Amino acid sequence: MLIVDAQVHLWGQGDPLAHHRQVSSYSVDELLQEMDEGGVNAAIIHPPGWDTDSGALALASATAYPDRLSILGKIPVNDPSTASLLPGWLDQPGMLGLRLTFLQAGQELWAVDGTMDWFWPAAEEAGIPVALMASNFLPTVAEIAIKYPRLKLIIDHMGRPSGVQGDKTWESLPDLLALAKYPNIAVKATGAPSYSKQDYPYRDIHDHIHSIFDAFGPDRTFWGTDITRMPCSWKECVSLFTDELAWLTEEDKEAVMGRSICEWLNWNI
Repeated sequence: MLIVDAQVHLWGQGDPLAHHRQVSSYSVDELLQEMDEGGVNAAIIHPPGWDTDSGALALASATAYPDRLSILGKIPVNDPSTASLLPGWLDQPGMLGLRLTFLQAGQELWAVDGTMDWFWPAAEEAGIPVALMASNFLPTVAEIAIKYPRLKLIIDHMGRPSGVQGDKTWESLPDLLALAKYPNIAVKATGAPSYSKQDYPYRDIHDHIHSIFDAFGPDRTFWGTDITRMPCSWKECVSLFTDELAWLTEEDKEAVMGRSICEWLNWNI
């Protein structure tokens, strides 16, 4: 089984967000060692905002290990002049798309206040898949999907807000499930253990993952970790899906654990 982690971070400087490992750097060598120990074949780097050079680090890493690492990069989407970057964006080594986080104050409004109106048609025209941390504007994602049907969208972290556990985590789950009817929207089941209030195998989140899988199916549900903020090992992140979710068939696992995201992002490994 090809196992591809849909989200990892690398950094060489800066102060990581509080819920990530509080270390000054997390190198490609450390990443690959942990991937090997966890039985993970490949991973998609998401350059974190706390390291201003993380984009260059990701490119260097993907160039050095093209069969193991790829990238969803970032641009300042509040600046329409960056539209000039999009036509050749996917020509960069290992670059598969873009990932937008909206983590800084005020950014959470960009998707709904017109700031990004230039971006969606430009990304669609350039054929660039876009991953979104969209927990606070899920209904707006439906509008984007309808208006730009050739634009591939991925909802990060099952559309869940960061730093929340228990029942409150899942209050907006109906908004996420409503997006499944749009064929150009997929979902990353990244960070799942962090939303549980229990120890492994995190049984209090199984039903929620099941609901998401039933809605989006194996071709649009992507496993991943965001490993540097997980409360468990990579092996447990893997086995949560391969061993503990009894309703996943072997064919489902092949898709969810790696094949589907590679197909969605056109990563031929």
